[in-house]
Amino acid sequence: MACSSEGGGEPLSPAARLFHSPSFNCYVIAIIGCKTSINPQVIRDGLCQTILKHPRFTSKLVKKGRKTRWTETTIDLDNHIIVPQIDSKIDFPDRFVEDYISNFTKTPLDISKPLWELHLLNIKTSNAESIGIFRIHHSLGDGTSLISLLIAATRKTSDPNALPTVPTTRKRDDSNVHNCSIIVSFWLSILWGLRLIWNTIVDVLLLVLTILFFKDTHTPLKGAHGVELNTKRFVYLMVSMDDIKLVKAEMKTTINDVLLGLTQAGLARYLNREYGVKNANDGAAMSKSGIPKNIRLRASILVNIRASPGIQDLADMMAEKGKARWGNKMGYIIFPFNIALQEDPLEYVRQAKATIDRKKQSLEAICSYACAKLVLNLFGVKIAGVITRRVLFHTTMAFSNVAGPVEEISFYGHPVAFIAPSVYGHPHVSLNFLQSLLF
Repeated sequence: MACSSEGGGEPLSPAARLFHSPSFNCYVIAIIGCKTSINPQVIRDGLCQTILKHPRFTSKLVKKGRKTRWTETTIDLDNHIIVPQIDSKIDFPDRFVEDYISNFTKTPLDISKPLWELHLLNIKTSNAESIGIFRIHHSLGDGTSLISLLIAATRKTSDPNALPTVPTTRKRDDSNVHNCSIIVSFWLSILWGLRLIWNTIVDVLLLVLTILFFKDTHTPLKGAHGVELNTKRFVYLMVSMDDIKLVKAEMKTTINDVLLGLTQAGLARYLNREYGVKNANDGAAMSKSGIPKNIRLRASILVNIRASPGIQDLADMMAEKGKARWGNKMGYIIFPFNIALQEDPLEYVRQAKATIDRKKQSLEAICSYACAKLVLNLFGVKIAGVITRRVLFHTTMAFSNVAGPVEEISFYGHPVAFIAPSVYGHPHVSLNFLQSLLF
């Protein structure tokens, strides 16, 4: 079965070229758990009516001279949709799925075809009756846009014709500012501007130092040279969004604050356990905390600085009714974790909130994107790839999250139990990718 589309010839964006550099060849993984067995023919028909309307998914890379462009082509879905024959009585289905996905990291996609594939596994796991796995080259788009496109291809289970509802960012309440006098508001704006400039200078300086020599402490979580070439494993865990919302409401924070606080708590407890075992094996005296002091552990957060297209915009684009901005336009934020055991578990959330609030008052992401684009234009993709790799390699892990729908959704008629995105190909041992499904 084939789907076709006309047009093409669009050049690769700077970030897309970067994702094809030898040192930074990245892929996006999206694991979709369904509550029923998957009908491959229904999925094929649905893809032709939605996602394959997007030109990136029907375009291959064509190099003309020194430039590479997206050129649209007719695709054979048999080359992109893989339905393996699986023993329904397999002993450890969850481990089988982990091994199956892990094998993706051993082989690249064929660049003579559009750079995506979908694997449909009719195997019952602990959380789903069947599994769908998208593998998409990161040059097709940033993670937020790709996952949003996937969600835009789903529909509400309660109304098969309705798009899912995704939470939107609330505008900041500036009522207190408006109530201030003009003079007070003026000086507050001056102070805010000065703080923004100072924080940006500090963050950009730290980013430059990170590129040059400023490395994280070597811990069991820190990858060695060549870690991006190692076989990866993808493990997902479902937690209650109601519990996260409860902490958010009680502490008057955001969901991101709580999630980063949870991550910080988990990292501290993991390292305490690992170093505690090491100290015990070395014959050292036991202490309340086995974590060495002054550990430097940071996360590289890739931020999409372009306004993400909405679900309706993406649905209209797939229906050929409109256009939505697309592509990779990303900058960095270097997020420092405070690795120490806390007696009060909520202290992890307070610390994460303080760091996030500080990062919000900085133009680090925009400046890093502008600098990366300048280097790419002046020195080419190889040099830009090396610099990008050094930023990531000198930190310990990557972190990202995407908001999900607030009601139950179906993927071409198949009720969805969960969506678990991830990325591989970057020089980190660990990537924490959080997808919030609020139903």
